[in-house]
Amino acid sequence: MTDQNAAKRAVAYAAADLVQDGMRLGLGSGSTFLFVLERLAQRMKSEKLRIAGVPTSGGTAAAAQKHGIPLLSMVEVDWLDMAIDGADEIDPNKNMIKGGGAALTREKIVAAAAREMVVIVDESKFVPVLGEKFRLPVEVLTFGWRQTERAIADTGCAPSLRRTASDDPLITDNGNYVLDCKFDGITDPKRLHDQLNAIPGVLDNGLFVGMAGRVIVGSPDGRVRVLP
Repeated sequence: MTDQNAAKRAVAYAAADLVQDGMRLGLGSGSTFLFVLERLAQRMKSEKLRIAGVPTSGGTAAAAQKHGIPLLSMVEVDWLDMAIDGADEIDPNKNMIKGGGAALTREKIVAAAAREMVVIVDESKFVPVLGEKFRLPVEVLTFGWRQTERAIADTGCAPSLRRTASDDPLITDNGNYVLDCKFDGITDPKRLHDQLNAIPGVLDNGLFVGMAGRVIVGSPDGRVRVLP
């Protein structure tokens, strides 16, 4: 296992071990979260852990079903005990950029419904200022997306339509496009979040402001630390 995968597994297992019997969970997306599902399945078998989860993407739903984890839809719950998910970038105030897997809108809905969002990252995800390296994803309606793109560019970024390996526009689980927006740095995440979401045609953006609870950080040697 590579050092990066060792860090991913360490933080994923630490997060999964926070889950208590009977919890309703928000199930995040991405490669790190697959290790969370792996550990939850182990605990279901060894401890008879009873859980159910709301998946944030079709990929997560398929992986959870493969592990035998019962699934719920958002219409079946009023709230969730905990959501566990990763981040593409995180700043010193625990504001984050998410959406590298194009599931940002569902991830945000699920996180907002949870009593706590537990974030799992490795050291490489920490940045002094969001957006200097990672492009900010913005999910937009396909109708009128060029007009939406121009309005987004007026916020001070260079947006580009995310494409698949075959160069087709990527379509989210919600049937929309994703614009990846290059900023020189996002010094006021809350202001930009609200500014983007006020643009007609924008469904949501990948800024998660003030949503993180505990942050579990993994090191290449497999050690973890928890930021409260």
